[in-house]
Amino acid sequence: MTNEEKLALIKKTKIVPVVVFNNIDEVLPKMEALVNGGLPCAEITFRTECAAEAIKLAVKNFPTAFIGAGTVINRNQCEQAIVAGAQFIVSPGFSPEVADCCAEHNMLYLPGIVTPTEAMAAIAKGLTTLKFFPASNYGGLKTIKAICAAFPYLHIMPTGGINADNICEYLAYDKIIACGGSWMMKGTPAEIEQSVKEAVALVNGK
Repeated sequence: MTNEEKLALIKKTKIVPVVVFNNIDEVLPKMEALVNGGLPCAEITFRTECAAEAIKLAVKNFPTAFIGAGTVINRNQCEQAIVAGAQFIVSPGFSPEVADCCAEHNMLYLPGIVTPTEAMAAIAKGLTTLKFFPASNYGGLKTIKAICAAFPYLHIMPTGGINADNICEYLAYDKIIACGGSWMMKGTPAEIEQSVKEAVALVNGK
């Protein structure tokens, strides 16, 4: 799958679940809940030690799911994620070394930005689809629109403070390809599956 095809898939999916696995035993039940809920996608964060192993297990057991790595802040983590089978890389901020690593592997990279200066740094690396994080803390949609007015070729995936109450407002703006969020990942696998179904129905207007 090319990076353009990956971006098209993210746009079609509309929601990228941000998933934290505290231990490897959580991977299969939670991934199954996402898939059964109609959202076969996950940004598995590098906030815990089992992240690379979790990505590898998820990719192996859910081969049709779209699985990436999040909270990737350095080259070492990026390489671990790629070896584990991640299909895209997300960072909370912009990392030149992660950008370079992704370019070397022709890997889709969505770096986090909140200012025009950070956007320009990412653009200088040839990146025009960016994460806006933490969205709610930095002016949300109003700031995103201001940044996109200055850089009209940008596309944005806001994350941070996104939930069922505001996601449709974000998605209504044509520069936003999808929203990242974790609000549907709370509770038991059965509760997660139900929350995912509700989220999918919400963004698809059903």
